[in-house]
Amino acid sequence: MHGHREVRHARVERGRLAAQAAVLAVLVAGTTAFATLHKTVTLDVDGQVTTVSAFGRTVGDVLAAQGVEVGERDLVVPAVGSGAPEGAEIVVRHARQLSVEIDGEEQLVWTTALTVDELVAEMGMRGQVRASASRASDLGRDLLRISTTKTVHVSVDGGTQDVVTSASTVREVLRELGVVLGEYDRVSVSLDAAAVDGLVVLVTRVQGVTRTETTEQPYTTVRQEDPQLAAGREVVATAGRPGTKAVTYLSYEADGVELGRMVLAESVIQAPVDEVVRVGTFTAPAAAPVEAGTARAVGLELTLARGWDETQFACLDALWSAESGWRVNASNSSSGAYGIPQALPGSKMASVGADWQTNPATQITWGLNYIQGRYGTPCDAWAFFQTKHWY
Repeated sequence: MHGHREVRHARVERGRLAAQAAVLAVLVAGTTAFATLHKTVTLDVDGQVTTVSAFGRTVGDVLAAQGVEVGERDLVVPAVGSGAPEGAEIVVRHARQLSVEIDGEEQLVWTTALTVDELVAEMGMRGQVRASASRASDLGRDLLRISTTKTVHVSVDGGTQDVVTSASTVREVLRELGVVLGEYDRVSVSLDAAAVDGLVVLVTRVQGVTRTETTEQPYTTVRQEDPQLAAGREVVATAGRPGTKAVTYLSYEADGVELGRMVLAESVIQAPVDEVVRVGTFTAPAAAPVEAGTARAVGLELTLARGWDETQFACLDALWSAESGWRVNASNSSSGAYGIPQALPGSKMASVGADWQTNPATQITWGLNYIQGRYGTPCDAWAFFQTKHWY
């Protein structure tokens, strides 16, 4: 019996040891797996370098564990699906969109570059290029201007030069050539224009010459209404006269040809005189019927014989009806005026005929001469009478 107990005890002991060995094997395996997933790596995210303890088999696992998100445009080295061994260096460059002006043409580009130099390389630009910022400087949000190598044709001082340059503007091209612009020289394109391949730049040498010339100044016509003139009649009361002035100017000249000018000073030598024109506003009265054989009939005949029309006779009729009533012997006792036209004195009419005291034709002829010489027409005389009550 004692022997059987010892055998059972030995079997139990062997079972316990086997169970302990199995547990120990599981623990060892778990520890090995834990050691494999845990590692120390270097992260370079957009230039910010850190050393981190991380878990994960792949680069993607490590980045996810560190909260670093990546998109399809981003650059990740090694690739996201690659293994991440102990001591690995993982580089992440997040893509962003920038405005870049290349040879004067602005465009939007996606880039993972951190510096101007990296961007230039990323865009595949070969040869000499020039940028608005230092090649070593970090990329910011400001517009970056890049100028590539191109050929610009410059015509100056009688010759044309083909310039191979990476200058970004016309101003820089001319500076490279040593072209010094004078104060008045002209350039066919703006100095700040982008220098592009095949651009032709023409420099014209211009001189500034001070000159003085005398110019005529036109007069102004002033029209004044005159109720003493018949409507439709115009009389020049004051003749217009042009004036003169001296103009000193800066003449821009190239090869003796004036390209433009700028006035420096003006001085009046003689001021112009306005022309004053009297414009008649008087309306002639309507003429009454004329009976044959009367003094009015003689007056109408003589008026028409002078080239005046019946409207002028209507004015004459109104004038002499008011003055004398067309009476040959009408006499003004206070003034001495006499006859149909009320000549003062009446003897003036003797210059037409000796029968001036009795002949209506003689009196009318003298009266028409007087009106024509002093007023021009019967209507002008009648308009004057309307204002002054004498003529």
